Formats: sequence, C-alpha cells, structure tokens
Amino acid sequence: MKNTKYTFLLCISLVAALGGLLFGYDWVVIGGAKPFYELYFGIADSPALQGWAMSSALVGCVLGAMLSGKFADAYGRRLLLIIAAILFSLSALGTGLSETFKVFIIWRIIGGVGIGIASTISPLYIAEIAPQQTRGLFVSLNQLTVVIGILAAQIVNMVISNDVPSEYTSIDILNSWNGQSGWRYMFWAELVPAILFFGLMFLIPESPRYLIKRDKYNSAEKTLVKIGGIKYAHNTIKKIKESFIGEDFSGTPVKALLNKKAIRIISLGVVLAVLQQWCGINIIFNYAQEVFVSAGYSINDLFVNIVITGSINLIFTLVAMGTVDKLGRKKLILIGYGALTVIYALLGYFYYVNITGFPLLLLVMLAIAVYAMTMAPITWVILSEIFPNRIRGVAMSISTFALWVASALLVQTFPMLNEFFGESGIFWLYGIICALGFVYILKLLPETKSKSLEEIEQQFLKEE
Repeated sequence: MKNTKYTFLLCISLVAALGGLLFGYDWVVIGGAKPFYELYFGIADSPALQGWAMSSALVGCVLGAMLSGKFADAYGRRLLLIIAAILFSLSALGTGLSETFKVFIIWRIIGGVGIGIASTISPLYIAEIAPQQTRGLFVSLNQLTVVIGILAAQIVNMVISNDVPSEYTSIDILNSWNGQSGWRYMFWAELVPAILFFGLMFLIPESPRYLIKRDKYNSAEKTLVKIGGIKYAHNTIKKIKESFIGEDFSGTPVKALLNKKAIRIISLGVVLAVLQQWCGINIIFNYAQEVFVSAGYSINDLFVNIVITGSINLIFTLVAMGTVDKLGRKKLILIGYGALTVIYALLGYFYYVNITGFPLLLLVMLAIAVYAMTMAPITWVILSEIFPNRIRGVAMSISTFALWVASALLVQTFPMLNEFFGESGIFWLYGIICALGFVYILKLLPETKSKSLEEIEQQFLKEE
C-alpha cells in the first residue's frame, strides 16, 4: 500500500509490543532466579512447591486472559494495556521484596494477570491497526519483543549470577549475595520497561476497529488517515461497518459467541493456542537448569548456554518476520510442527543412550530456532486474524485463556512427568503431540496471508 505511513505505524506497534517484552521478561526471569529463591524459601527438595513457584504466575495469566477480552471490548484495547503496565510494575517490585514464599506467590500471580492481559491485547491491537499486506510482519513485532524480553531476562540472570563458583554447595549459595539478594534484582530490573510501557501507552491512539464498533467514526478516521491516507481510511471504515451488520454475527455478544460458525472458529483458535504450549518448547526456557544440568553442564555454563539459546530465539524470530507475509501462515506452522516432531525424537534418543554435552545442546538450539520462526510468532498472528470483528476481543480472550491453562498444566506437571517418564520419555511425549498438531493444522487451518480481517471473516463464514 503506497500511502502507508510506516513510521507512525511502526511507532505505535512498538509501544503496544512493549507488553510482549514484559511478557517475555516476566515469563523467563524466574528460571534464572530459580536456583536461588528455591534455597531461600526452603523448597529445593519439594517438586510440588517448585512446580507451584514456576506455575503460580500462570494462575494470574489465566485470570488476565479470561477478563481481558470482555473488558477490552467494553472499554478499549489501550486501557487494558495501561492496566497491564501497572500490574507488571507492582509485581516486579513486590516479588523482589518478598520475604516469605506465600508473599512471593501472590506477587507472581499479580504479574501473571499482567501477562494474561498483554498476551491477549498486544497482538490484537497491532492486528487491528496494521494493513493486510504487512499485518503478519507487524503482529510478529510483538513476538520479537517477547523474545527480546526473554533474552534480556537471560542476560540479567547471567550477569547477576556470574560470580557463583562452581564448587559452591547449596549452603554456600544460600548464604551468598546471590542467594540472599541477587535473585531480587533479577525481578526488579523489570521495573524499567514496565514504567516506560506505562508512560508511552498514553501517546498512542485507540484501535480504529474498537472505535468503529463504538460508533466513534471521526476518531477512527483520524487514526486510519495517519496510517494509510484518506482513501484507505474511508474504504477500511466501510468494510468494518459492513462486518458488524452481517447476519451471521448479529444480536447480542453472547448470541454471537454461541453461533455455530463462531464456535467452529473459536475451537480452531483454542486448539492452536493449546498446541503452541503443549509442543513443549517452553520447558527448555522455564526448566533450563534441569535441561542443561542433565546435559552435563555446570551452573556457570548453564547461564551462558541459556543466553546462547535466547540469541538463537531472537535471530530466527527475525527470520519469521521476513517470511510470514511471503510464505504464509499455514506453511510456516506446518514446517514447525513437522520439524519439532523429528527433533524431539532425536532428543529423546540422545537422553536414552546418554549422549550429553554439545550434541544435545545443538539439538536444543535447533528446536528453539524452529519454534522461533514458526509456532511462536505464527500462532499469535493467526489468533489475531481469524476471529470476526464483533467477537474478536472475547474470542481472542478465550483462546489466550486456553493457552495459559495449557501452559499452567505443562509447567506444573513437568517435574512429575519428568520423574515418571525420564528425560527421553518426556521429549518423545512432546514429539507425539507435535505430530498430532501437524495433522490437525494440515486438515483444518486455511491460509490467511494478504487478506483483510474482514475478508478472513467472510472466508470462515462461507466455509461449511
């Protein structure tokens, strides 16, 4: 689109995508703090409490995702992102100040609510402002900032933990600066982007599609003119208005959600969201300590290897951004599930025959590379595109809710599943899930590249 004002579009997309950065940082920082806070709170010998510490934020994610769609449709996308910024700030401060495990859990849950909101609304907002030709690229910006947040957390964790001698015992670590205070600074570092996110959110406009839904056409037109010019604004407003009066989604929001075709679309979104988590890749991030220690690395090697994986994640997310609007969503996500099936089979075999060290790390990096250029960004792009205008906020919320429930189950059950199946069995289990996901997507997911949100809506409504 020749008249697109890409500088303006990029600026407001990056501000919204700061929610993704905070999501990524908050999601991963706990993995680096894990060796220290577990000793501090005395839970190092309790798999159940270890799992609860890691998954407690996901309780908040579920709550945030569950509420965000309804409130975003009622009060706008921007207000919800401002609330997320406040929650991230409070959680970062409170988690670092925690003196008891109970208080630690409360603040992690509060931060999780922020993650649930940001993970739902940030990609949704970007999808609603981006032109169809480059929507995949701009929505992928959110995943890029997630990855940057992950890498930032990994680097902060490595820098703070860099002075832990390899010969330290658990008691030595507990009594060290890291064991008493260092892990707190890992959480406090999140305050910087959280406060920046809060301030910048007041400088970006509300989503034009939300404004049109609320009959605020003048405000929507101003934003759309800034994005693509007067002709683009008028054409977009016309298409959006037509989508709200379609017979398939007329009536109350509840009735619209219970429409047979709406249920089919939402079901697709829910399955895609669950598959993105149950493919198992987040275990490598959240349980990096176990994965790398079992591969034969010391605690000092651990943080260096984690940063390497974060860098791979960043590089291949950039690859995804360059291909999502060219190759298409369906082709990329099929490549992802197919490749991970093979990689997990090999990982399971390596663990089974006790192959450790660099070969194992190489496979882990390959898995992260595949995930970063396929399922990680593409799932969010698809979820932000496939739902009809009238129910987009709530439908996105339902899918994100399902994603975080799946994630909570994954993280909470991993210590027990890992103990039951062993390292080889757990990767073979995730490989089976990826294979099933490949078949499901091949049969049921249509291609959505280069189509407007309204054209995608009509594509789904026409399918029987």
